[in-house]
Amino acid sequence: MSDYPIRTEQQVSLLLKSFRQARGMTQADLARALGVTQQTASALERNASSASVSRLMRMLSAVGVELVLRDKQTASDTAAKPAPTDW
Repeated sequence: MSDYPIRTEQQVSLLLKSFRQARGMTQADLARALGVTQQTASALERNASSASVSRLMRMLSAVGVELVLRDKQTASDTAAKPAPTDW
């Protein structure tokens, strides 16, 4: 399992497209999984950073990946930070 840190909005679209292609999926396949037209799937893939969180989560699920949030580590970090407890 590999991590793919996203630091720019453009990376979201590039990674989604890469994962879709790695799974052998076409945009039409993605569209069917999302219940939208191929044109809508294409637009979402080109500009994924403008998609709602709900739609982005559905896209990630359709291509078989998950969103993971973690503390950003810096060179000065020497000890693990405690996880958030009460939300």
